Amino acid sequence: MVALIIWIIGLVLTIKAAIEILNLEGDTVKKLLSVIVLILSSWLGLLLYYFWAREKVAEWVR
Repeated sequence: MVALIIWIIGLVLTIKAAIEILNLEGDTVKKLLSVIVLILSSWLGLLLYYFWAREKVAEWVR
């Protein structure tokens, strides 16, 4: 039961981060690549996104 809750939290945070990235202004291909990397890197990608790269992604996709 705990594992299911952790999985759901990860899924919700991943969807939220992907929506944030896709709503940025910039190159669509770069945004899609950023979302794919985020999804494939799982929890590590989420941690890096929310604690380090959140402000920098807008610059990367331009």
